[in-house]
Amino acid sequence: MSLLQFLSILRARWNVAALIMLATLGAALAWVLLRPDNFTARAPVLVDIQANDVGGGWAPTLVTSYLATQIDVARSDRVTERVLASLKQLPTDAAEKRERMKELQDNLEVKPARESNIINIAWTGPSAAEAARIANAFAEAYAEVALDLKTNPAKHESAWFDEQVRAARQKLEQAQLRLSEFQQKSGIVSEDQADHEMARLTELSMQLAQVQAQTTDSQSKRGASRDTVAEVIQSPLINGLKADIARVEAQVEQASATLGPRHPQMMRLQGELSALRSRLATETGRIANSIDTTFRAGKARESELQAALNAQRGRVLAVNKDRGQLALLRQDVQSAQRAFEEVSSGAAKTRLQALTTQTNLRLLAPAVEPANPSGPSARQALAVAAVAGLLLAIAGALLIELGNRRVRSIDDIVMATQLPVLATVPAASPFAALPAARGGRLALTHGSAS
Repeated sequence: MSLLQFLSILRARWNVAALIMLATLGAALAWVLLRPDNFTARAPVLVDIQANDVGGGWAPTLVTSYLATQIDVARSDRVTERVLASLKQLPTDAAEKRERMKELQDNLEVKPARESNIINIAWTGPSAAEAARIANAFAEAYAEVALDLKTNPAKHESAWFDEQVRAARQKLEQAQLRLSEFQQKSGIVSEDQADHEMARLTELSMQLAQVQAQTTDSQSKRGASRDTVAEVIQSPLINGLKADIARVEAQVEQASATLGPRHPQMMRLQGELSALRSRLATETGRIANSIDTTFRAGKARESELQAALNAQRGRVLAVNKDRGQLALLRQDVQSAQRAFEEVSSGAAKTRLQALTTQTNLRLLAPAVEPANPSGPSARQALAVAAVAGLLLAIAGALLIELGNRRVRSIDDIVMATQLPVLATVPAASPFAALPAARGGRLALTHGSAS
């Protein structure tokens, strides 16, 4: 359809177009005059997203998902129920409460601000004061519910951790009691006791070795000739007696050359020699008796040390066995201590989380009473209605024309007959003249044949 055809249709159907235009404007005017005034109040809430809130990463999809979750929380029944409770409008009947919650949620709008972490909580109501009051109530309830969602799990975990702390403390006390009882039973009071017992065993072994060496030496001396014993050979008294005996024997031998055996001097020398030999025999016997006594005492001492060594060896074995058991018991105590410390640390952390009063939500500003009703103003509504009415008028005129097609221009004749126009006849009135045919053909005018 050409522009000339379009204008000719509008000129012919102007009354229909005008009627549609007026009807549209009238409907818009009636809506402006009859519509109730609704006021929308908005409370912006900043969501301070931390890394642990989005799984430790900052992927855009995770942030978007987290904000979507927060929007769902703000629109949830739990928040709405708390709003009704704060407004003191919470019905006791379940059906009535459900209906009242639905009314609030129908007028609630929760949307994130563009490219930011701010969530706008808007509520639309019949009065500006009510809209601001309920919008603020939703923002506060949303923050409270978010805090509950953060602290309630920690409270439950805190109760569980308290039970674990009590159980861990009991295990620690039982492990310490078993260790104490075993120490009392075994007599082990310190780690150095085993080393002391081992040192005592080593000392007894050395003493026994020394006594055995001495006993062996004494035994060898007992079986040897008395004159060959080191004590006899090294004794100054015996050596002196032997020297005196040798001297007296030399005198006797010298005197026997000139004196007889009955001579008093010879008798004196013989008596002196006998006395010296008797004394030498006595001293030698005394040393032999001393060696024999030393041997018997060494044997007795060896038996005592051997018995003490066997007893000490058994003691060391028992202490080593007890020390192994003691080490296991001490490991149990240390494990119970570590478990108690870890559980206590977790309990303290969850207890602090349960007592926190801070969330990652910040109310930027409270909702204020809107000065103007929400929605388009009367001027805007009439302007939109004028544009819509114009479009509907044009569309209505075209639809009516298509339902009852008329020839209104030379282009219509060409389209209807599919033949070229050779001439036209002048119109009787200039206002009824049809537009001239276009193209390079010969054109004449004639009257309109409508």
